[in-house]
Amino acid sequence: MLLVGADSDARFNKLGHQLMCACGCNQVLLECNHVGCTYSDRMRGELQAGIDRGDNDSLVLQSFVQKYGNTVLAAPTSTGFNRVAWIMPFAVFVLACIMTVWLVRLWKSRAVAQPVARPQMKEEELDELRKQARKETEF
Repeated sequence: MLLVGADSDARFNKLGHQLMCACGCNQVLLECNHVGCTYSDRMRGELQAGIDRGDNDSLVLQSFVQKYGNTVLAAPTSTGFNRVAWIMPFAVFVLACIMTVWLVRLWKSRAVAQPVARPQMKEEELDELRKQARKETEF
């Protein structure tokens, strides 16, 4: 008899940590700490009633999903369209890494600007060109 109660408490704890409180606090059902939260008390009662009826875990979770919607689940299921919620963060990370490597390689392959060497002219020729430039620009 003691084993049945311990099993029931373990299931309650396990399932309660798989559900979110519906009050909008974004906390796990068993950890909702709002004073006087009517949702958490009611939801805990529904959870205990489902366990006492002998419903299996998936049936208990599905009854909460039908009543409160998919947002009541602490983690999305790994079936159907919900797979996107599991795959997209990893896919975006991999894509960002690939784009970063591509961009770095693109930047590294660009030609580097080299300084232009000074013209090999005598000082007299440079002075002549400076005088001509001043004359033409009237400076």
